[in-house]
Amino acid sequence: MSRFLRWLVEEPLPRRGRRAPSAPRYRSKATANQILTTVGEFLRFGVPNGWVAPETAAMLSEEKYLSFLPPGYSAGEDGQYRVIDAKTIKFNVAVPGYEWLDDQQYEQLVNATTRARDRFLVSLLGATGVRIGEALGLHREDMHLLSTSVSLGCHVLGPHVHVRRRLNSNGALAKSRSPRWIPVEEGLVSLYAEYTYERERIPEAAESDMVFVNLFRAPLGRPMSYPNAKDLFDRLAAKVGFAARPHMLRHTAATRWVRSDTPRDVVQNLLGHVSPSSMDPYVHATDTDKRAAVDRLAAKRRQEERA
Repeated sequence: MSRFLRWLVEEPLPRRGRRAPSAPRYRSKATANQILTTVGEFLRFGVPNGWVAPETAAMLSEEKYLSFLPPGYSAGEDGQYRVIDAKTIKFNVAVPGYEWLDDQQYEQLVNATTRARDRFLVSLLGATGVRIGEALGLHREDMHLLSTSVSLGCHVLGPHVHVRRRLNSNGALAKSRSPRWIPVEEGLVSLYAEYTYERERIPEAAESDMVFVNLFRAPLGRPMSYPNAKDLFDRLAAKVGFAARPHMLRHTAATRWVRSDTPRDVVQNLLGHVSPSSMDPYVHATDTDKRAAVDRLAAKRRQEERA
């Protein structure tokens, strides 16, 4: 198992498609850990079926006492959940910080798009905070963008988007099992209209009920996939000169809502989180925020000294 873990990060990944040869790509240590977790769960599954010896599966983990609890983790009333089963074979990987885009970066990213579909996708992620899987899983029937949707059997007022969990042909899946709706502004409605006009020029796209489809590469009209979206954001990131990934726009939307004094329970509902503790990673402090905090404290002290 240890040799397999090492092989995962040392063996180059296969090249993509028929592109020109480029620098070899490798799996990250975090990805290798995730793969080994899956292998470990399969071995544990094999124990009750008699495929794997119990003592072999027992070697995959050991008890560990949590002296410091991760954010949002509950140790229980009596601390009974402080002892966990920790993996014995893994790479030590630092937990990465959550990334987001400030207003200027977000505007740069939107302006870097050259096609209506791509501009609408980036704007939708940044305005609604939906996950990329939720966006790619949208059907046209989910887009209630008129002032009233009563004719569609929906009594939600104003333009909005419905997020529903479905099995889709492109593999896109909403993480949350509970459906939700998210209000949108008129600007996003206009971007969707521009995208619809662009889409109507591709006859193959008319057959698909999915919102995001291939318009610029074969197979035309096929629902847009995760690799398609990643390639789009990789190109945009190279164009603007900073990292840009779909999930960063989810954090961007959440941070904007929190900064505009939107109640946390409302932001939680918009994001589709079940637990309030899931909101913790979405509160990002900027240099301006930190400077303002110091300035407020200094101003208060000066006021007290004068008094």
